[in-house]
Order: sequence, then C-alpha cells, then structure tokens
Amino acid sequence: MNLTTWLSLVAICCIGAISPGPSLAVVLRHSIGNSRAHGIIASITHAFGLAVWALLTIWGLAVLVTETPLLYKLITYVGAAYLAWMGVKAIRSKGNNKLSVDKTTAPLIEAAQDGVMISLLNPKLAIFFIALFSQFVTADLTLTDQLIMLGTVVSIDSLWYIRVAIVLSHSRLIDKLQQKSAMIDKISDIVLVGLALRVVTLS
Repeated sequence: MNLTTWLSLVAICCIGAISPGPSLAVVLRHSIGNSRAHGIIASITHAFGLAVWALLTIWGLAVLVTETPLLYKLITYVGAAYLAWMGVKAIRSKGNNKLSVDKTTAPLIEAAQDGVMISLLNPKLAIFFIALFSQFVTADLTLTDQLIMLGTVVSIDSLWYIRVAIVLSHSRLIDKLQQKSAMIDKISDIVLVGLALRVVTLS
C-alpha cells in the first residue's frame, strides 16, 4: 500500500470517526457521568468492536450481512434493542452522579461492555466498511496491507474517542458538567432511543 492510498484511507477513517452517532453518545455518557477512566475504557473497547467488523469486511465475511436479508435484519433488531436499552438506562438516571476524573461511580466493566457492544451490535458499520474497503481491497492484497488497514482504522477510532474522553473529563469542566448531568442523561436518552427507532424503521 503506497502513501497516497494510505492517506486516502486515513481521510475516510477520520470522517467516519468524528461523525456524531451512538458511539459518541456512549463515550460522552461515561466520560461525563462517571470518570475519565470510564470514557477511555469505552473508547478502547469500542475500537476493539470496530476491529472485528473491519476484519470481517476485509476477509469478505461481511458479504453475508448484505446478501442474507434475514441475518441482516436479525443483527439490526438486536442492535436497535441494545440502543433502546441504553437509552432507558439514561432516562432512569437522576443526574446526581458525582463527576470526577479520579473516583468512579460505576464498574469499569460496564463502560467496557457498552463500548464494545455499541460497535459490535451496529450492522451499519458493516456497510460502512464494505463501502470503505471496496476501494482498497484487491485480489493481490497482502497480509501486511491488511494489517495496515486494520491498524489505521483502530488507531484513528480509539485515539479520537480517547481524546474526547480526556477533554470532557478535564477537572476544570467538572463543576459545569455536574450541573448539566441530568440534562446530558436526558439528551443521551433521546439520541439513543431515536437512533434505535431509526434503525428499525430503515431496516
């Protein structure tokens, strides 16, 4: 893979990473509602789930998702159900969590679970990667090329969300975010449930 091709891949991955969506909502919720560590953990595990979709696409397995309507619909509904469940958790929040970069208010495993599941149960990522990698995957693609593609996607995604988690959990923002925590939870609820409904209606 030459430099020009790689830079094209980087540009597309950056656009995909910074686009608002359920992944951003999850990282924001854990960074603000729990701690910096929660946000970072969610970011890392989200990248792991992303890596799974990227591997499936590179290896051609994601074709099953697009060519097998029943499988695609099943994954779509499971993903929508998970989004809705996370939205319900947000709306039940009373917005009184103590926001701190050092003291957590929920198990880190919960942030890890939310991070990986929000990416693994998002079938739209399969479509995104099919569209993305179709420009770069060729019959003579080497293992090194595959590893470069995978590493690029995972690195950009994880570094972007880790940056989001660090910036939003900065100690100078804690007091302001504490005052807005209830509103943030409700906004997260609206976004997550809205995305779940959108997934179902467009499937």
